[in-house]
Amino acid sequence: MMEVKCPVCGSRSVGKVGVEQYYCWDCYVEYQYHGNKARRYIVEEDGSLVEF
Repeated sequence: MMEVKCPVCGSRSVGKVGVEQYYCWDCYVEYQYHGNKARRYIVEEDGSLVEF
């Protein structure tokens, strides 16, 4: 199994939340990979995702 690191903070405290979707428990960012690039999202209070 590939070890996943957060593309924002480099933490290994990452959980898988969907197909190719991950959540970092240290910086509270959700992200997904498209090829070799990561799309990063902030999770809003209502659960919606805002890309940054």
